[in-house]
Amino acid sequence: MKTTGLLFLLLYCTRVYSQEQSFIKIPGGTYEIGLKGSVENPLRRVTVNAFSIAATELTNAEFERFVLATGYQTEAERFKDALVFEPGLEEFRWLDDSTAYWRYPNGIARGGITRKMNHPVTGISFTDALAYCKWAEVRLPTLEEWEIAARAGSPTKYFKGVTAENISRYANIWLGHDHLQADSTDGFMYTAPVASFKPNPLGLYDVFGNVFEFCSGSLPRDKGRRVAHARGGSWWCSKHACNFFNAVDIGSVNPHASFSNLGFRIVKDAGGM
Repeated sequence: MKTTGLLFLLLYCTRVYSQEQSFIKIPGGTYEIGLKGSVENPLRRVTVNAFSIAATELTNAEFERFVLATGYQTEAERFKDALVFEPGLEEFRWLDDSTAYWRYPNGIARGGITRKMNHPVTGISFTDALAYCKWAEVRLPTLEEWEIAARAGSPTKYFKGVTAENISRYANIWLGHDHLQADSTDGFMYTAPVASFKPNPLGLYDVFGNVFEFCSGSLPRDKGRRVAHARGGSWWCSKHACNFFNAVDIGSVNPHASFSNLGFRIVKDAGGM
């Protein structure tokens, strides 16, 4: 994006508030996304309508309001098949824990969320995220909208100020060499309270860490299958495993799968503000 385009974007990004969420307004227009040489996310221009995106990921407290109001049961509660983590596992290995769901995102034995109500909700599936959005009259960001907001006008895979060396100032990621040993170098082994790290230039927190964020949309590699996509990296992601903490890479999971490093951020259309 040209400098004038970035200035335009910054000037029109204002915060508006609902009861609990702060939203960043993104003006409609044509933006450059993707990266030259990327097969899955090639460099290209896309045009979007104006939208407002939450400054933080949805918290346990906000998801609890939905559950208390509707009696909703997540898929992990019904199918008892959430995937959880504990230190000591080989890279990319997760545990299937029948006791895990959003109130116990790593299983009952590893503790609940009583003191973590301002952490991002996890242990929920893409289908659960859609159910929340329907109730709250919001939606998930599209793949393109998420990237426009996360980049904040930067032409690189990081927003301005972030490098591979200093990303831990901006993102809750796994700083250990592997997952065999617990790592709390940045103060958090699992999730962190939202907005614990530095925001991007537009005021969005945790876009490159804490939890992967579900987005709507599809990719050519889906080949027509119903697949859920998530972006931005998570507390589990390290430089040596799943280094997706950037604005280019896109993860894919079964839409019914629940992980303790997967959550979401909500969006409102400009007309709904």
